[in-house]
Amino acid sequence: MDRQSIIGFILIFIILVVWMWMNSPQQPPPEQAATEQRQEQVKDTLTAVSKPEKEKKSAEPAEPYGKFFSARSSGIEKIITVETDNYIAEISSKGGVIKKWELKKYKTWDGLPVQLVDYDHNGDFSVLLTTADGRVINTKDLYFDVSSAADNARLEENFEFEATFTLPAAQGGKLVKKMKFKNGKYDIETELQMIDLAQVIANYQYEVVWEHGIRYAEGNSVDESGFAAAYAFAGNELTEINASTVNEKVQKELSGTVDWVATRNKYFAVALMPSEKKSEGAFLEGTQTAMPDNGALEKYGVALRMPFRGEQSEKSVINVFLGPLDHGELKTYENGLENIMSLGWAWLIRPISEYIMLPLFNAIHYIIPNWGLVIIIFSILIKIALHPLSKSQMNSMKKMQKLQPMMNEMREKYKDDPQKMNQAVMSLYKEYGVNPAGGCLPLLLQMPIMYALYSVFRGAIELRQAGFIGWITDLSVPDVIYRLPSKLPLLGIQDISGIALLMGITMFIQTKMTTTNPQQKAMVWMMPIMMTLLFNGFPSGLNLYYAVFNILSIGQQLLINKQQDDEPLRKVEKKKTHKGIFKYAKDLPRLKK
Repeated sequence: MDRQSIIGFILIFIILVVWMWMNSPQQPPPEQAATEQRQEQVKDTLTAVSKPEKEKKSAEPAEPYGKFFSARSSGIEKIITVETDNYIAEISSKGGVIKKWELKKYKTWDGLPVQLVDYDHNGDFSVLLTTADGRVINTKDLYFDVSSAADNARLEENFEFEATFTLPAAQGGKLVKKMKFKNGKYDIETELQMIDLAQVIANYQYEVVWEHGIRYAEGNSVDESGFAAAYAFAGNELTEINASTVNEKVQKELSGTVDWVATRNKYFAVALMPSEKKSEGAFLEGTQTAMPDNGALEKYGVALRMPFRGEQSEKSVINVFLGPLDHGELKTYENGLENIMSLGWAWLIRPISEYIMLPLFNAIHYIIPNWGLVIIIFSILIKIALHPLSKSQMNSMKKMQKLQPMMNEMREKYKDDPQKMNQAVMSLYKEYGVNPAGGCLPLLLQMPIMYALYSVFRGAIELRQAGFIGWITDLSVPDVIYRLPSKLPLLGIQDISGIALLMGITMFIQTKMTTTNPQQKAMVWMMPIMMTLLFNGFPSGLNLYYAVFNILSIGQQLLINKQQDDEPLRKVEKKKTHKGIFKYAKDLPRLKK
């Protein structure tokens, strides 16, 4: 391996580390900070409870729901339960909100069904409006009348179920929330009707809100927070907010027509999608808080601003998606919802991830059910596709090895004159037709593919809780073969990944095969160690891919070495000049004679 190749490897490593550092979640503060925050929260709660009853009453409006909805602030809660092949949902008459959304095909890290709605806040998906008497009303606190064919419905095949929630106003008019459930889908079609509410609703608008984000489902909250964010899509442009530091509160307001708003964690999302693009704006808000054991929690609220014209009857339709971040599923909505998936930089990496990697990945799985075997087959196919590049790289490196003795002679001969030494070395390259960048250029050309693979393997829900063999029970998280008594200083590593070690060993063998210069021996062990430490916290599926890829590269290198060892290093033949050709042409008549 020559000096230029070493520099190339170092540059690639630096780019890889910087890029992954930029895309990695920020570490939350230590446990002490989390404890102090919880103590402050408890203190604030106790202070509020200890206030005199008279003082608490004076701090609240006498009629918080005003003259239009005060009569609906109390009532009896009724729950409508709907079960489909994909989920079990509970809708409450208090607020007409979704109180439970349990996915039947997915489990949390500890084996429980994935429940996306934050039930600590008594449900989500409500209407926010300002009334003519100056009250800001959130309908989640009011009791609706319910009309449905049954309190419990089990949908099969293509059956549908409809439930209607009605909120009457005291002086006439009503808000009607009609929800339609369909088997086989992850969304609810919700029709909002405003009937005779011109004298009730002020500001000619109302908001459809999802306030409390979605519940986490993975064992590593810091990793899951690294994916959590809120989005708005308008004019084919994606707007994102991300609360990247503890106690940070981020907000974003948009005006004009908005196609949809959404929030997500690592593998699941909720989205509000107005039909016919009738929205007039959106609002996004998010916060991050510290959790026990150095964890982190991000919560995002999203809202659609809907117009109200003051007519006798108005309606809007909102589709509410609550489901997995499955590219094929999101693509069916044909509104760009798949853009919330983390598939790399939109201008370069994402097209490779979205249109090459994912389709190929799923096509292989259609034939082979085991995702570990899918990754191995996938590695072989990618290696075949990259064969011309890697062959060119290996051939170039082999030629550089053969040139090494002559280059050392030149360096020794002109050691006191660096300029002449460089000229002599470059003359050698030219004389033997060796490109000094030939070993680095193929690696740089492979970088977009490497980043695309990183994005796909790191966030693909297909790998979530997918086992392979033995101790590898989840290809979406690091595999652990040994846990150290404590974290390594500076590195923060405690769990040792077996696949990452295998990848490091194969990289060591590969580097040793291509390094002959005694001055470069340090690279033989330095690069594998650095990459092993870096990949130790990566998903085992990604590490399995690179380990298999390295094994294939070792076999390819052995084959090229066998071929190249039998061929001597030849100088490049000089091409005949035009002058020589013309001279030969002049002699043709004499030859004929």
